[in-house]
Amino acid sequence: MSCSNEIAEAVLRTLDQYFRDLDGEKPAAIHDMVIRNVERPMLQFVLQQAKGNQTIAADMLGINRNTLRRKLTDYDLL
Repeated sequence: MSCSNEIAEAVLRTLDQYFRDLDGEKPAAIHDMVIRNVERPMLQFVLQQAKGNQTIAADMLGINRNTLRRKLTDYDLL
């Protein structure tokens, strides 16, 4: 199984558990919940792998450095 498939499977398992734990409550803002809970640790990890170099981290992520800086600011990682 490729890494991307493993990540997708982890997300599916977590969403399955989320829906089971709702206990009759209505699900809300699922997209935002998933993105915030995946993106923040991903940014932290990649930045650590890049030894704090935002240009290298942005290249690893496949995003523009300015986009990375905005995301780091949004997640209070700067």
